[in-house]
Amino acid sequence: MLAFETDCHIFSGCGFPAPGLQSFVFKPLFTVNGFEFNKVMLLALLSTVVVVWFFWAAFGKAKVVPGKLQMIGEAGYDFVRRGIVYDALGKKEGEKYVPFVVSLFFFVWIMNLWSIVPIAQFPVTSIIAFPAGLAAIVYITWVTLTFKRHGFVGALKNFSGYDKSLGAVLPMLVVIELLSNLIIRPFTHAVRLFANMFAGHLLLLMFTIATWYLLNGFGVVYAGASFIMTILLTAFELFIQAVQAYVFVLLTCNYLQGALAEHH
Repeated sequence: MLAFETDCHIFSGCGFPAPGLQSFVFKPLFTVNGFEFNKVMLLALLSTVVVVWFFWAAFGKAKVVPGKLQMIGEAGYDFVRRGIVYDALGKKEGEKYVPFVVSLFFFVWIMNLWSIVPIAQFPVTSIIAFPAGLAAIVYITWVTLTFKRHGFVGALKNFSGYDKSLGAVLPMLVVIELLSNLIIRPFTHAVRLFANMFAGHLLLLMFTIATWYLLNGFGVVYAGASFIMTILLTAFELFIQAVQAYVFVLLTCNYLQGALAEHH
């Protein structure tokens, strides 16, 4: 739902068209053999194209003296490599995971950014399927790496926090740790990103629609205040979009670090 999609104004005999779950449902752009392709899928696909294009353009013909695009690409790549991956995994262990984490960061960030892009105006990650899919990829990578690094028994100890010195509380701890690591962890990884982007988009919609709704008679005064809030929230959302991408990959690196760490 966008503000200009309704002719309803205050004092005109109609109620406020509040945004809700209906604002996150889109009609399919086209259907192929029962498969419906909608706006959100298009934005996710465009996110992939944007990320691939940017890094191809920045590094496809890398120069010793970098141009502006290469400098921006190097800055972004180095920020994730040194500021996230190396800090969590160390240089030696982390280097092989840099491409994966960099791709993940910029993909999530671009999907978030669509929220404030005219015409698009929708964060892809506010649809739970996309954060859940990315969290599943991280989860599979983390579990596979844990078994590969520690073997079957070692991986179970890693997941369960097994420590025989704990004595009588060990069975309870093992159950809690298994539940936390194998079920709650991937769930919260996905929901944290989804919930923040869902709530942020809902707030933007609320004040955008309110600005239009109040634009009638004396309500113009309140419409101005609502418009200012829309601008402030848009700026705040820019910050949150980057933070959520950062947090998502930071947690990813923490999970990988747990898989690589020796169990004692």
